[in-house]
Amino acid sequence: MTTGVEQSSQTHAVLRSAGRGPLVVHHRPRVRDVLAVGRPAFWAVSVVPYYVGVLLATHRLIPAPSEWARLLLGALVMGPLLWLSVLAINDAHDLPGDLLNPRKSKSPLLDGRVSVRTAKGIAAIAGTASLAAGFAVGVVFALGVLLAVVLGYAYSVPPVRLKTRAGFDVAVNSLALGTFGPLTGWAAVTNDLSGFPWLMALQGTLVAVGLYLPTTLADLEADRAAGYRTIAVRLGASTTYRLGFAAWIAAAGLSVVLAAADLVIPRSMLALEIVMVPVLIAAYRRFIGPGQTFKGVVVVASLFLSPCVAFALTYVGII
Repeated sequence: MTTGVEQSSQTHAVLRSAGRGPLVVHHRPRVRDVLAVGRPAFWAVSVVPYYVGVLLATHRLIPAPSEWARLLLGALVMGPLLWLSVLAINDAHDLPGDLLNPRKSKSPLLDGRVSVRTAKGIAAIAGTASLAAGFAVGVVFALGVLLAVVLGYAYSVPPVRLKTRAGFDVAVNSLALGTFGPLTGWAAVTNDLSGFPWLMALQGTLVAVGLYLPTTLADLEADRAAGYRTIAVRLGASTTYRLGFAAWIAAAGLSVVLAAADLVIPRSMLALEIVMVPVLIAAYRRFIGPGQTFKGVVVVASLFLSPCVAFALTYVGII
């Protein structure tokens, strides 16, 4: 077991090897520093699948006014609170590796705006708040939130630390977004999960795999230097890219099949699916590659929003 003194010494040793000075920690971070730990840009990544679940359960673009308070509280949990909890605990345990990663250079923990101890406290408070708010939404929703918090800790905290177990790192993130996201949206509307369209969860999970795998390539060299056995470190850039591309093609193909069979995706979307699928596959090939940066993922994910909007409008009968 590593003591606090030993951990501090290790951190400073990494700092010195990375050419950086010692951390100067301010023990009372400002609100904007806490928000920076939660990465507001990520909130939509889980709120969008959550909204899809609400859409599937209500068949309405805008839910009934009587449901707004509960659904907005659910969105608060799925966005700021859960991200703050899982990212704060991740940052606290990833600090040695983040010091080697140029992409993380603006992290509040790296320049001392937030201490490791404070980050762990933020994670605990945000996780507890998520669970408390979750029970106000519904019991099934709250159980899902509890599972998300537990997985978030299992992903980052030793000895489990699924982030460094190739395959589990992909499964946790992809299932969380592709299956858990829409499922919690559904659960925010009703505790009855019997009618939940699991085929859409499968499709969403394949999309999440396709978009998550390239993000592991962006951190490949830093993770390799830190000794993190992520899937990209384990399989290499080319194989990881090919797996992501295959998942993306599978997700695109499944959407055509679902539309053709009129299963969840209305058959009236079939013509659009036939047009959009080659475009999305070509865009993945064009903007995402083994030498990956996050910019390509953002471009492809943005393009994917077009068929999502079309699905929403078709699903509720507007087009």
